[in-house]
Amino acid sequence: MQEKLRETARQLLSEKKVDVVIGYGETETGAVGAVFIRDPNDVNKLIWDNRCRVNLVTYLKRKEVRQLGKPAVVVKGCDNRSLVTLQVESQIKPDDLVVIGVACEGVIQEIPGKAASTEGELCEKCTVCDVHVPIGCDIVIGDVANPEVTKNDRYKMLERLMAMSPAERMQYWSKQFERCFKCYACRQSCPLCYCNICIADKNRPVVIAPSSSLKGNFAWQIVRAFHLAGRCSGCGECERACPAGIELSLLNQTLAKAAEEHFNFRPGMDKDAEQLIGTYSEQDQEEFIR
Repeated sequence: MQEKLRETARQLLSEKKVDVVIGYGETETGAVGAVFIRDPNDVNKLIWDNRCRVNLVTYLKRKEVRQLGKPAVVVKGCDNRSLVTLQVESQIKPDDLVVIGVACEGVIQEIPGKAASTEGELCEKCTVCDVHVPIGCDIVIGDVANPEVTKNDRYKMLERLMAMSPAERMQYWSKQFERCFKCYACRQSCPLCYCNICIADKNRPVVIAPSSSLKGNFAWQIVRAFHLAGRCSGCGECERACPAGIELSLLNQTLAKAAEEHFNFRPGMDKDAEQLIGTYSEQDQEEFIR
């Protein structure tokens, strides 16, 4: 698949169908991250293996990247779901880019402080993924069978959290959030955080306390989670980027489960589906708010 990816990138650039290919590359230290290929002769810098964790869709929202011209972007299944959400929300026009979907059997867990390796355990999110082949891409490379995954399987990460009492969950999140020092890496790495002025940066009036305090941290993390309700694809970039190791995926999974249980909605699965937030249906179940 790596060679097919390189050949696809070379063809797109040579035929002037795109100006830049956003894909994965390896640094001198062995770390894997985003590379921006503009010359067909540089496509050998592109790699594809189970270390390709980063959701490259997040780069599409940056003005510096948009100035490079029409892009082609490499996506996994979970990445493509966030891209579909951006398109539905009119942040990206489908004709303005080429989407290269690559079949993915899962990426391995990143271990802080250790060199990147292709050996290791799969990320927990990958063990319950049912979109190994991206849906609706312009180009799809490779083929992997999508496993049958039930709703209970998708949210098994929440089992230990929901087994706690309300008081225990409050204590758990207090310990998690007290480590937050408001670096906003979660916001910057998320492809779906694209507001010109974030609510955390507004100071007339101040909505969220700018200092790193437990009260302000709770406000920031909970407000951000609600802003992602019915939108988060579960790519895990927020948690991967968090230097404090806060389990942000659990917070987002809680709202994702509610969206699926009460509204039968999973973001990014259907480009023709209306977004959950802002859509009214007479068939909506209201029992959960009574």
